[in-house]
Amino acid sequence: MSYIEAIILGVVQGLTEFVPISSSGHLILVHNIFGETGIDLSVDAILQLASILAVLIYFRIDIVRVVSTLFRHIAGKGVEQGDKNLLYAIVLGTIPAFVLGILLESKMETVFRSAHLVAYALIAGSAIMFFAERYALKNRELNAKRGFMVGCFQALALVPGISRSGATISGGLLAGLSREAATRFSFVLSFPIIVGSGLKKFLDLSASGNLFDIGAPLVLSFILSFLVGLLSIDLLLRYLKNHNLHIFVWYRLILAFLIIIFL
Repeated sequence: MSYIEAIILGVVQGLTEFVPISSSGHLILVHNIFGETGIDLSVDAILQLASILAVLIYFRIDIVRVVSTLFRHIAGKGVEQGDKNLLYAIVLGTIPAFVLGILLESKMETVFRSAHLVAYALIAGSAIMFFAERYALKNRELNAKRGFMVGCFQALALVPGISRSGATISGGLLAGLSREAATRFSFVLSFPIIVGSGLKKFLDLSASGNLFDIGAPLVLSFILSFLVGLLSIDLLLRYLKNHNLHIFVWYRLILAFLIIIFL
């Protein structure tokens, strides 16, 4: 991998992993443009690690709170209802994507890599986001049932182009969460899934014998992806405090039609 490609992949992953425009869809497009059929296993694993680290650092307080609640709950100690609701919401919200990911694993590496499928998924994801903004419920608190509902939306994002953050934020809005609460829960809910996905990729990389075959371009890609990811999370949270998802809907639609026309 060249340094130019490393820079492009790092920036694209860091930006699109957290902004609701689909990271997997954009990475597939980047590799189509570079004339490659798929994302190299080592690149995929390293970029996933950068995303994990970005979420872990930015939401460290929330993640520590969830882990602490889990151990206190197991130990039979008192847990505040809000913390218990968050824990149950994450546990139940993780199940749909976990189960569907196992069932569709083979399809994700073949059928789901088509550029035109990405385009149609971008359009479908845009429709979900537009619908969520238009018909969102109001003033509901997060609980296990609503967490599971958001998790079902997260499972849709296994199709490249849907966007995990776009789907889960939309699910949160339709469940009645505020836009800010839906966005924060979207990121915290993502942590178990991206950790599990990253672990699997590193195990696959180890099995291939290329675990330590990491050169300077990959290191550069990791650093850029991590830094851009942190910045993207912060900017998105700030933006969605006072704005809706419509700008992302329009971007996705324009990109989808460009893909259909030119790829």
